[in-house]
Amino acid sequence: MSGDGRASVRSPPRYRTFNGMRDGTSMTAPQSGIPFTLVSRADQIFPVLTPAQLARVEPHGTRRETEAGEQLSRPGVRTSAFFVVVRGRIEVFRHTDDAGDQLIASFGPGQFNGEVGILSGLPGFTGVRVVEPGAVIEVDRERVLGIIQTDGELSEVLMRAFILRRVEMIRQGVGDVVVVGSRHSAGTLRVREFLTRNGHPYVSIDLERDRGAQELLDRFQVTEADIPVVVCRGELVLRNPTNQEIADCLGYNDAIDRTKLRDLVIVGAGPAGLAAAVYAASEGLDVLVIEAMAPGGQAGSSSRIENYLGFPSGISGEELAARAHTQAQKFGAEVLIARHAVELDCDTVPYQIKVDDGQRLDARALVIASGAEYRKLSIPELARYEGNGVYYAASFIESQLCNDEEVIVVGGGNSAGQAAVFLAQTARKVHVLVRSSGLAASMSRYLIRRIEEHPAIELRTCTEVVGLAGEGRLESVTLRDNNTGALDQRPIRHVFSMTGAVPKTAWLNGCVALDDIGFIKTGADLSRDELTAARWSLRRQPHPLETSLPGVFAVGDVRSGSVKRVASAVGEGSVSIASVHQVLAE
Repeated sequence: MSGDGRASVRSPPRYRTFNGMRDGTSMTAPQSGIPFTLVSRADQIFPVLTPAQLARVEPHGTRRETEAGEQLSRPGVRTSAFFVVVRGRIEVFRHTDDAGDQLIASFGPGQFNGEVGILSGLPGFTGVRVVEPGAVIEVDRERVLGIIQTDGELSEVLMRAFILRRVEMIRQGVGDVVVVGSRHSAGTLRVREFLTRNGHPYVSIDLERDRGAQELLDRFQVTEADIPVVVCRGELVLRNPTNQEIADCLGYNDAIDRTKLRDLVIVGAGPAGLAAAVYAASEGLDVLVIEAMAPGGQAGSSSRIENYLGFPSGISGEELAARAHTQAQKFGAEVLIARHAVELDCDTVPYQIKVDDGQRLDARALVIASGAEYRKLSIPELARYEGNGVYYAASFIESQLCNDEEVIVVGGGNSAGQAAVFLAQTARKVHVLVRSSGLAASMSRYLIRRIEEHPAIELRTCTEVVGLAGEGRLESVTLRDNNTGALDQRPIRHVFSMTGAVPKTAWLNGCVALDDIGFIKTGADLSRDELTAARWSLRRQPHPLETSLPGVFAVGDVRSGSVKRVASAVGEGSVSIASVHQVLAE
């Protein structure tokens, strides 16, 4: 497609055009016959800057003359600049071994390339070259961020285009990653979830369904024992890689300087951590976020959140997390992906946070938003089936694994209710299991009503899973009625466990006061004895969200007494920054 919303007329023989946007009413582009969506949607993805807007961009960049065939950037190279066309035309492409160069988009005067990867300096999926000579304004990444942060009108135009372009790339699988695996492999599920939740486009090849899978494995000399196999950037072949290895291959953290002293380090990029990052960065603080998996935390796996203010029709946890992540990056916050905080050194000031690769990060203040994870079922054979029949998230990926089958959801909280309603769209039957006598004490009323009224959902109270069985993958489940003690074995192959919460506080190394079950105590909940034991040296009392360690705050699910809701977590994350400013000024 051209940058003005029309399909590009120029289409060399070995090009496959990137088209078919989904949202809105299907229409036909003038002069092309290629279907696309409403002009308003196309105009948002491929806007044309006005002369006044161009004039405001130019001081931030360098004007350069261009020649036909000139390559402005190459695929796989860190996204360090974007180009605004003054005269002539440029095109964005990617190279594939099987089909040559694939045309992604073509841009004319007043238009610009780029997508959200430029905000974090990630290596690009695509290259840019000149097809008609003219002139462009080249703007480096730092100055792009400057435009976004200081020019409200241009910020709206650029951010909307960047985000919508990434959405289309994900939808159409235009990326630089191929995942070869099996729908029955826990490793394959983990890799797909990691890429999906980090918003990275990829192509998935299923060994059981795709006839060309073996050919691909032979090409890279790998066996089925190596699955999942991740072909990264068309060159590097990773055999059953960790999330950290994938992140390193894709350059997720390459642009982050880990040696500098930060005003604020935030551990955890769930709703609380992302809210803290947005408010801190927007108010001028130098912010680094450490995230073990992907932005969104536990909430990021929610299929639909319907009681969050401002979204009357609901929003998926994944979409909410992606928006918040992009918003934090817009203001200059950096997010270290697929890295765990493993230790806090609280004897030094500034504080030092040790990361799982051995590096230490220095921080003047710290916000702990490491969250909590679901309690695991007390079944000896559980580990054999995790990711291969037992799941801790109910996203689109998991829902496709249990299409037209019976499933079990264990838990009585909102996350379990949302999962049950979501899975009921594709599953034949959803059994909701709770050990209590009902849901009223732990679940929102609107979810209880949906569960009660949905014909495919059955609530089973005073019931729990006591046994799992299967060769290689889960094949049957044993249930126990706690009122009668009766056992019931069912041929059910999918169990979604969403019970309770265990705080992620082991890495704190005894630096802050915890309650009896391991959640972090803050503010007025800290007793005089606890502050004395922690050697609290300040004349003032701790701020409301401050821990027993001055300048260290806890927000969201990891905090003792917190309300386990997304809105509450966002509120705590944002409110904590006011106290961070006060601490930094002391």
